[in-house]
Amino acid sequence: MSSKPLVSGIIIFLNAEKFIQEAIESVFAQTYNRWELLLVDDGSTDASTAIAQRYATQYPEKVRYLEHDGHQNRGMSASRNLGISNAKGEYIAFLDADDIWLPPKLERQVAILNSQPEAAMVYGSTQMWYSWTGKPKDVRRDRGRKLGVQPDTLVQPPQLLALFLQGEDAETPATCGVLIRRKTIEDIGGFVETFRGMHEDQAFFAKLCLKVPVFVESGCWDRYRQHPDSSCYVAVKTGEFHFSQMNSAQLTFLNWLEKYLSEQGVKDTKVWESLQQALWPYRQPILYRLYQMKIFYLLYWVKTLLKLIAPAPVHLWLKANTKRANSKVVNIVRQSSW
Repeated sequence: MSSKPLVSGIIIFLNAEKFIQEAIESVFAQTYNRWELLLVDDGSTDASTAIAQRYATQYPEKVRYLEHDGHQNRGMSASRNLGISNAKGEYIAFLDADDIWLPPKLERQVAILNSQPEAAMVYGSTQMWYSWTGKPKDVRRDRGRKLGVQPDTLVQPPQLLALFLQGEDAETPATCGVLIRRKTIEDIGGFVETFRGMHEDQAFFAKLCLKVPVFVESGCWDRYRQHPDSSCYVAVKTGEFHFSQMNSAQLTFLNWLEKYLSEQGVKDTKVWESLQQALWPYRQPILYRLYQMKIFYLLYWVKTLLKLIAPAPVHLWLKANTKRANSKVVNIVRQSSW
């Protein structure tokens, strides 16, 4: 393998005229220069098509424009697969049209994969990027995604999949945060095209982390823009998804994963236990609700009893720690969310 392998960057987009140029320019700003960029149009009806075509015309040696037959809208998974099937690079990197890479992204992650021949993918703690607005209140909301493992570690399969299902300490990688060997993507069959939007990334990373070692790095080289027009927030507004323990999109994903694990003959007990724990609220909704109510009623009565019999210093301690205790209970109850 060349010391400077070609990286195929894939940007999928749908009506992304507001941010796509910033995303493309973040690729051009990379300190690693051996890359190609594939701009995959998922049926846009705004100016983002013209923007992408302009870059492909201006930089034909670096940028290619792709679209589905008839300029169809086929969803995020099919669009990523179209980019992958046309990629020439040994490594694949994804960037959604509203996100950005920081300049060292490719240089740092290529160096890691070159030095870790066993690793099929590398990712770090992507920045959840609220501060792009410039508002002080949004600056305070920025955070890194939870890794759940010691950084700068090669994690053997299927440990990450079990952690993602448990959901308390680890979040799935952001698509803009990964660098993956193209052969690995081809070996696992790419993205699952039945997932057009929500959970398309979780299904893909579940397949990958089930089969191959992954290097989890300490660096953060990408920003995942949080805004009301993103696919996730649009799904919330239309009722497809909501930020709670139970929602139909998550259940669809969990049912798919259960079938996939069975078809693959997976025997790992931690993965199956984590999956069944995630499915429990859906399959036993009445028991789940009763379990929630019991915990909070128990906390309420314990607090009330202690207020009656405990001295004043204990009252102050209770007031300061009740919120923290309730938060821990919520995390325990929701530990199966992903």
